[in-house]
Amino acid sequence: MRAGPVAAVVFAAGRGTRMRSSVPKVLHEVAGEPLLTHVLRAVGEVAPERCVVVIGHGADLVRDRFGDAGVEFALQSEQLGTGHALRTAGAALGAWSGTTLVVNGDDVLLEGAPLGRLLEAHDAGGSGMTMLTYELRDPTGLGRVVRAGDGSVARIVEERDGDETVRALREINPGVYAFDEHVWEMLGRLDAGNAASEYYLTDVIAAYVARGLSVRAVRGDGDGTAPVGVNDRAQLAQAERIVHERVRARWLEAGVTMHDPATTYVASSVELARDVILEVGVVLRGATTVGEGAVVGAYAVLEDCAVGAGCHVVPHSVAHGARFDESGA
Repeated sequence: MRAGPVAAVVFAAGRGTRMRSSVPKVLHEVAGEPLLTHVLRAVGEVAPERCVVVIGHGADLVRDRFGDAGVEFALQSEQLGTGHALRTAGAALGAWSGTTLVVNGDDVLLEGAPLGRLLEAHDAGGSGMTMLTYELRDPTGLGRVVRAGDGSVARIVEERDGDETVRALREINPGVYAFDEHVWEMLGRLDAGNAASEYYLTDVIAAYVARGLSVRAVRGDGDGTAPVGVNDRAQLAQAERIVHERVRARWLEAGVTMHDPATTYVASSVELARDVILEVGVVLRGATTVGEGAVVGAYAVLEDCAVGAGCHVVPHSVAHGARFDESGA
């Protein structure tokens, strides 16, 4: 059980150059909703007292989309790295002395349960910093977690900088952290003396260790898929597939029948009652709701629709904002 107050900080300032888009990366959609929506939903499951979204590229667009999401915004006018992003959030938080939870705004695969375990472990362990890690069969391209002899985290090494021993490690860092009140002091010790001239948040590990404060790691589990972010269109497509699998699995477990799950598209914002039947090729988007025992016919496409209990939407129906109160469309 969580002991103290938590402020969540979500990094959403990046340009997302590899997306090759004028749209801010966190506004690209997976399962019908922006990446940032998925992240905020996961963060919301741990009920932080405050939530600060660090914005930069496309700041006005992000503000407009999430202005009513119950979050605060901090503008990172220059993107000088993740350490600088947390400094920017710190200015918005003021004299915050509780736990600070940090996540990335493109971590669309992030779930609330691992965040809860991270915070519980941070409270119980007495560490200055606790990080979420995952062990992957194939960690190619990702930073590795190097542990000390006592099991604490010694450092994070990027794959390109690691030797054969480091590259053989499979424990990776997805960029999800819990910090104590000393983090603001540690951020002041960072420098940008690296090839990118950026302030890296991972460098605070050395600062914590130098101060005699331990850094712990908590293994994530879930479905074994690490929330490592979305950096290009291929990763966006992969995230889309994984999220859809999760959404379909959730509704199947809740008592929904899908004649062919592989051809059924259900946006993560859609709500379904039990005993709903979705025939082959159905597409449900937006704020669509389907009542108990309703049948949505093959290849129907519904967006922002309300389907009443027991209704039968005929095959090939296409509707936006419609209300179905009786059989037919």
